Amino acid sequence: MAFLNRVAYKRRATELIAELDPPSRNCAEISGAFGKGFDFKTFEEFHYPDYDICKDAFRDGSGKLRKFDMVIADQVWEHLDRPYAATKNVLKMLNKGGIFYVCTPFYVRYHAFPVDCSRWTARGLTNLLIECGFDADKIMAEQWGNLPSAQRDCQKKWAKYDPEIDDLTNDPNFPIVAWALATK
Repeated sequence: MAFLNRVAYKRRATELIAELDPPSRNCAEISGAFGKGFDFKTFEEFHYPDYDICKDAFRDGSGKLRKFDMVIADQVWEHLDRPYAATKNVLKMLNKGGIFYVCTPFYVRYHAFPVDCSRWTARGLTNLLIECGFDADKIMAEQWGNLPSAQRDCQKKWAKYDPEIDDLTNDPNFPIVAWALATK
């Protein structure tokens, strides 16, 4: 059973990424294993502290810049000390036409893993991406949330989704999570 605050966005993210023809894309994931659920041409995971996206774009053993058709950052940007530097580094790592998928919470409890630094709405993510060099016309951002889901999640640490009691109707005025796809 999934965490309540992740059910709606995971459904939507799966739809969006599936539409991007994963078998034709080389993908890097900065945050974990969400991308493993797709049949990417190649898929690599990059984990902190071995790879610090705030410090530099990822490079191979000889120092050559690594390039990808897609970079996924799912539930990690809120933990970065320098998300602007990290986003600029992702842009460097994308091939022309490459896509950056970023998803981050807005209204969820503080969760230091190892730190907890930032929150964005869909508009905030759009602004972040523009300020870091992505073209505004090539960004799609959305958000999901509602008050009952947020309240339940705050009452119980990381509440599990229960279809019998949890209404996933979106209230755009009460975002819990936001995501964006930005094309280079």
